[in-house]
Amino acid sequence: MRNRNVSMIVRAAVIAAVYVVLTCFVSAFSLASGAIQIRISEALTILPYFTPAAVPGLFAGCLMANLLTGAPVYDVVFGSFATLLGAVGTYLLRRHKFLCTLPPVISNMVIIPLVLRYGYGLVMEYGGRDWSVPFYMLTVGIGEVLCCCVMGTVLLNALAKVRSVVFQEESADRYPEPAGGFPVGEKAGKQGRS
Repeated sequence: MRNRNVSMIVRAAVIAAVYVVLTCFVSAFSLASGAIQIRISEALTILPYFTPAAVPGLFAGCLMANLLTGAPVYDVVFGSFATLLGAVGTYLLRRHKFLCTLPPVISNMVIIPLVLRYGYGLVMEYGGRDWSVPFYMLTVGIGEVLCCCVMGTVLLNALAKVRSVVFQEESADRYPEPAGGFPVGEKAGKQGRS
């Protein structure tokens, strides 16, 4: 059990680190600025399809990336929350290869436009009306579809081919029996009742 917990923490930390590096790289070259933002690290939001460790890893990675790139506190809080919601949704839909890419898109389309409008004060007026939230829902949605659905699906298909190597899950069946011949794990309970 202890090895499994350590393994989960290490996986989450690695995912968080990769998310931070990708975000900082894109931010350094201003690739995630403009009307439609392409945050390459958002492609990682498909990782809960493979491992539950990705949920806290993505949340921590987004939180750290937002802090390191100088985002205001409301963006750090709500942006990280949007990523957490998306990661949980991806994990819950992990049995559906395409549908699992949609929760990050939806959570970001709903939360981030509100951050842009009310947190950053970005206003998009047309005809005397404030169209900020619908406009940012559209632009954030386009960026998220490109990152999560397109790039995420490419990543998902690539990782699916090496799933057993990259995302090895430890189970009781993988532990060898001790020298005394006493079974361990689930086998112990079954054999002890025979």
